[in-house]
Amino acid sequence: MVNITRKSNTLRKAIASAILSVSKQETIDAVVQRKVPKGDVFEFARAAGLFGVKKTSDVIPDCHPLPIEFTSITFEINGLDIIISVEVHTIYKTGVEVEAMHGASVTALTMYDMLKPIDKGIEIKNIKLLEKSGGKSDLKHKKFPELKAAVVVCSDSVFDSKAEDYSGKLAISRLEQLGIATLKYEIVPDDIKAIQNVAKELCNSEHQLVIFTGGTGLSPRDVTPEAILPLIERKIDGIMETARRYGQERMPYAMLSRGIAGFIGETLVITLPGSKNGVAESMDALFPQVLHLFSVNKGQKH
Repeated sequence: MVNITRKSNTLRKAIASAILSVSKQETIDAVVQRKVPKGDVFEFARAAGLFGVKKTSDVIPDCHPLPIEFTSITFEINGLDIIISVEVHTIYKTGVEVEAMHGASVTALTMYDMLKPIDKGIEIKNIKLLEKSGGKSDLKHKKFPELKAAVVVCSDSVFDSKAEDYSGKLAISRLEQLGIATLKYEIVPDDIKAIQNVAKELCNSEHQLVIFTGGTGLSPRDVTPEAILPLIERKIDGIMETARRYGQERMPYAMLSRGIAGFIGETLVITLPGSKNGVAESMDALFPQVLHLFSVNKGQKH
């Protein structure tokens, strides 16, 4: 099965359909009038479809088990066709398009089974996904070339060439995947004045985003939040709350990170942990959805 542990829980929706075609009007009449010998076709098929949605992972080997929060199964008659529509919602790490299609197929098969004694010319066709939404797939191919960034590594050991930087370079690589060019890459010691000076220098119209890595922990030399907080004009608590919650689900010490985020002028500043894994997890949690705030900041609606 595909590893989905890096993904975040979000609202996922999918709508699938199937068509059951009968060969004569008498079959449609029997279904509508509830006169099929085996029982109420719509209600039996709807119940079977609900089971089909919930049991998808039991019969599709690579399908992840997930909580089904909502399912709707509806029927529409168009001539000799019965159009089955299945809508499924969940709040989880992966989508529900397979669940919706499986529900549609089981619903159609149940109707076929109930109607075959009175109609030998039934066909099931066009089982397909109509739409899906939710998760990062909505933004998967979206690039942000209009945004320019700077990355600052706060570390005494990296500044003194006693250690190599991995976190800052990873941040640059992740931004590049989003089409965001990093115009400046700086390394500064864990010193409040040095961090503030580089922040003031970089937070200008040239950079819409500045990412700091390192210095967000609890050791005596971790001073990045103390340096950045007095400069922030609009703090956005939810950004790092989201990153910490995401991290805490994956390791027990993420709650100890003191990272902050907010605007200095028109530049978004985000302070991330100094470890490579800390940066990776934080960026998994925040990007690309956090970049929506640049539209909001310009006065556009959500």
